[in-house]
Amino acid sequence: MSNTLFYMWEGHRQSLMAEHCFYVEQAIKRLLSQFSDIESEADRAAENYLEKTANNFDPDRHDPSDFYEAAHDEGCEFYRLLSDMHEHTRLSVAAGMYQEWDKQLRNWLTKEIIHWHVGDNLLKATWKASFDGIMDLLGALGWTVKQAPYFPKLDALHLAVNIFKHGEGDSLTYLKERYPAYLENQFADLNIESFSDHTNLKITDEQIEAFSTAILAFWQDVPERIFDDNPCDAPFPEWFERAWKKDHQREEKV
Repeated sequence: MSNTLFYMWEGHRQSLMAEHCFYVEQAIKRLLSQFSDIESEADRAAENYLEKTANNFDPDRHDPSDFYEAAHDEGCEFYRLLSDMHEHTRLSVAAGMYQEWDKQLRNWLTKEIIHWHVGDNLLKATWKASFDGIMDLLGALGWTVKQAPYFPKLDALHLAVNIFKHGEGDSLTYLKERYPAYLENQFADLNIESFSDHTNLKITDEQIEAFSTAILAFWQDVPERIFDDNPCDAPFPEWFERAWKKDHQREEKV
């Protein structure tokens, strides 16, 4: 008879999905919605500038157009700074979404591993493994998550979050190759390919919703039971094999 290695209780699945939906809904309501009308806010910033500088205007010495031009510049700068804050907030929301999903996934895996494995090395390795390492483990267990239609969104999200946190690196290279749509090209209208660095990372509200949908699809797709006899040609990742052997060697010595 086959043995269950991982079990996803339906109540736990629904709880994970409900927590995710709550996070996204509240992030949109309490954070992203604050940037819904930054054009009007920029206009008000320009008007406020005119009001503050009105007392300094001397018709005998000043050209009114200079004040209006300065107010316009003030409004443009306010709009730029608020737009940058909006971009940063979007990325922060995406990062929080990803990090919570990632922790919940690893927490579920390690809690299930405890039922049939003795030793701390495998548990620690599961927490330290890369995103690809965890996805490869699921594939070796018979769940080919990398072939799922929602996987590219999860992959793009994990790369975007790494770039947001660390800047330049391999994640930026991979994002350029796999998902260039998340890197803004300021010269796209001129059909000119621009050089992209971490500052070109941009995500939209619609892309956040797409990331959210992918996470929900992932949780919905988790098999109720993963058995130890799943037919699969994929080898277990090296990090898993190494930690497994280390625990068994320690157990044999005891």
